[in-house]
Amino acid sequence: MLRPKQTAEIILQSRPPIPLELSDDLKEIAHGLWEGKLEAEIEAEYAAELEQWKRSPAEVQMPEGENLQQVWNRAIAAWQAILAAEPSNPDRLSTILVVAHDAVNKALLCYLTGLPPAAFWTFKQGNGSVTVIDYPNGTDSKPLVQALNITSHLSDGVLDRTAAGAL
Repeated sequence: MLRPKQTAEIILQSRPPIPLELSDDLKEIAHGLWEGKLEAEIEAEYAAELEQWKRSPAEVQMPEGENLQQVWNRAIAAWQAILAAEPSNPDRLSTILVVAHDAVNKALLCYLTGLPPAAFWTFKQGNGSVTVIDYPNGTDSKPLVQALNITSHLSDGVLDRTAAGAL
């Protein structure tokens, strides 16, 4: 969780004193033997598993790592705990910042939009991107995705190229 923690600390530097709370449930998927490798390196050793990850991510158990259902379960539990800690009041504007990794973000987006884990590749989440989830009628209501994967603050264009070559 080092990169998300550092990102959150940078964001919070220019804000009034807001406590930073860490949650292990929001850590990146444990890639196991794939950890720290580029896609080409993984393909050289685990071609069939990588192809299955691209086709049916909900069916893959990463060697000595996690599967998507494990990430899904802990990310959703963390999200629900965050919402439970926030009073559901549509008349009171409240902002919560969640800084997490790609797999956690995609799992949360699937869940919040009613999609199953199998729809994992429906969303793109670039490094340093901003996604805005709103609850205009309170946290007991259906969420609204206001913005998705904004990375234009990191480059010259709107197309995300922040994780080129990464899995």
